Amino acid sequence: MVLASVIEPGSSGLRPGSRLLIEPSGTKVGSLGDAALDALVAAYAPGVLARHAAETVYPAAGGLTTRETPGAAAIYIEAVEAKPVFLVVGAGHIGRALAKLANMLDFHVAVIDDREEYADPVLIPEAGEVICDEFETAIDRYPIGQNTVVVLVTRGHRQDEAALRRCLGRGAAYLGMIGSRRRTATVLRHLQEEGFDPGELARVRTPIGLYIGAETPEEIAVSIVAEVIMVRHGGTGTPMYHRPAGLRGASATAS
Repeated sequence: MVLASVIEPGSSGLRPGSRLLIEPSGTKVGSLGDAALDALVAAYAPGVLARHAAETVYPAAGGLTTRETPGAAAIYIEAVEAKPVFLVVGAGHIGRALAKLANMLDFHVAVIDDREEYADPVLIPEAGEVICDEFETAIDRYPIGQNTVVVLVTRGHRQDEAALRRCLGRGAAYLGMIGSRRRTATVLRHLQEEGFDPGELARVRTPIGLYIGAETPEEIAVSIVAEVIMVRHGGTGTPMYHRPAGLRGASATAS
């Protein structure tokens, strides 16, 4: 669901603290104090939920904008949902590094591996669940949905393909698989030949992660988590580096 609150009335006459709750069905509970504004927020809400966003918006001609508008009311709008799940399939070095980062970002972390010596809660204390079972069996049993991130980082090509087969078509918010372009293309080709929907295969993020020159397991985990954040919040992955025209080419160090 999405919750909207008036934080600054501007010149609108709205009462600060007024709230409107929009359920996924579109049902509205409460009011911001203006029926037209309620309708604008209700129309805006699905996008907020899809991006798992929290942002301040301002009424403007034709809708809402995130740009501060002089004299306009300020409405804080946020997605209210259960803690997202970060499902790591594979408990090797990269899987353990992913568990640490995902826990730090307040995901509920679950880790699956078919080897007892790897699927050990002592080795992965950041995980809320550590499951030791065959990959296919464990994934079949695990509830995957629109609030679930799934990252496939198993020990080999065969395990990756088997795991991906069980994840397709289940509506994960993010589904990614580690591997080289050649290796992952082979996996996707096999699954397409088996009759899996090309549209579903196109949603798989693979090779996984953002290109940051990562080499160590920890760096690779950072690149993967960065891509997860980008997809969840509608980012672009482009650098935010910027210099005004008058500063371009200036020395980076003070004299």
